[in-house]
Amino acid sequence: MAKPYPEIVNTAAKDGSVLIVPVGSLEQHGYHLPVATDTLLVEAVAHAGAEGVHESLPVLVTPTIWSGRSPHHLPFGGTVSLDTTTLLDVLSEIAETVFENDFDALLFLNGHGGNMSVIADAVSEVGDDHPDREVLGLTYFHLANEVVAEVRESDVGGISHGGEFETSLMLHLHPDLVDEDQVEGTRRDEPYKHGRQDLFADGPLSVYRTFDEYSHSGAIGAPELASADKGQRFFDRLERELGELLREIHAQNSESE
Repeated sequence: MAKPYPEIVNTAAKDGSVLIVPVGSLEQHGYHLPVATDTLLVEAVAHAGAEGVHESLPVLVTPTIWSGRSPHHLPFGGTVSLDTTTLLDVLSEIAETVFENDFDALLFLNGHGGNMSVIADAVSEVGDDHPDREVLGLTYFHLANEVVAEVRESDVGGISHGGEFETSLMLHLHPDLVDEDQVEGTRRDEPYKHGRQDLFADGPLSVYRTFDEYSHSGAIGAPELASADKGQRFFDRLERELGELLREIHAQNSESE
């Protein structure tokens, strides 16, 4: 959002204006990925989606919130975490000033699984306080369900934390930050059949465990199957799907519609 304030004010005043607030994390991602992985990826997706539609829609993206709810990663070190209340307060207070700036819609775009419940709570609380505005929340990788099913080589369990999906995206977007000599994943050993097995096989049962109970490296999945080509295919679909969603949000909140 490297723009002078009059440009922001003018964009917000346009009919159907949308502001995207990316929310990431600063947490360990195994031996091979940087701790800022979630923040880097959600930021890239947010900007790509917005840039694809900015000529026709009043859309802006804020700087990414770089710390999220990550207590389950603390045993490994390299992690900075906010508690649930603090993160919810941050999101709620950002929303207050977003609407003071006169944006019609606010999208919290999430990049970290541990933030999902807090994002949902923020949408509910902010929406309740601002019934005349549109408040939305989305975890970006859920936009990739179809392309992941087409492209992935790993079985269920191979796409989790620092696995085939995230490592492929990083190889496409930030190859210089991936230490391919240190790639080492572990399959999630989830004893409950209704528990989460994968980013794209999320069971209905919530279970809390710290990540050292799943993996000695901190990564879970099959990062050895990652490639830059897969990452590009994932990213291109994410960009397209987010662009389509932004068009829908704009249309839903335009008085001319």
